[in-house]
Amino acid sequence: MLKVEEQQPVEFSSALIEKFDEIVKRYPEGKQKSALLPILHEVQAVYGWVSVPAMDKVAAYLDIQDIEVYEVASFYTMYFLKPQGKYVLEVCRTGPCCLVGAEKIMGHIESKLGVKENEVTADGLFSWRGVECMAACGYGPVLQIGPEYTFYENLNEQKVDKLIEDLRKK
Repeated sequence: MLKVEEQQPVEFSSALIEKFDEIVKRYPEGKQKSALLPILHEVQAVYGWVSVPAMDKVAAYLDIQDIEVYEVASFYTMYFLKPQGKYVLEVCRTGPCCLVGAEKIMGHIESKLGVKENEVTADGLFSWRGVECMAACGYGPVLQIGPEYTFYENLNEQKVDKLIEDLRKK
């Protein structure tokens, strides 16, 4: 994994810049900062995460301060500020899910994958983390798996094992 000071420079492709242009056109003139969230989504879709050099490029593109991009990217948990696995398992860690076993599921995932929260497995396939409410309180514990963000409910250790094995076979 790259340390912040080792992050490589980023050059956005012309196709990505075209997407940025389309996004910015959705907003009134002079309000290009409104395009920040969808542009960060596009960057993450291409690179898998949002690095400091990428955030700097986004700031330059939108003609805003770098810190404005950092504040947004670090506030929302949907943006990854360091490399992730190909598949990101996100487990709801709020009260209702914890009451029905979310913490046990997170412990099982850590043991099964052999990595702590926000780490990446040696093969680069998996990372996992606890996240805030996924609005499925009656179906917990729940998790979603990115990058497609497929949603799974009523989890137990056996269901998690099957999900992981199915992903490994892809």
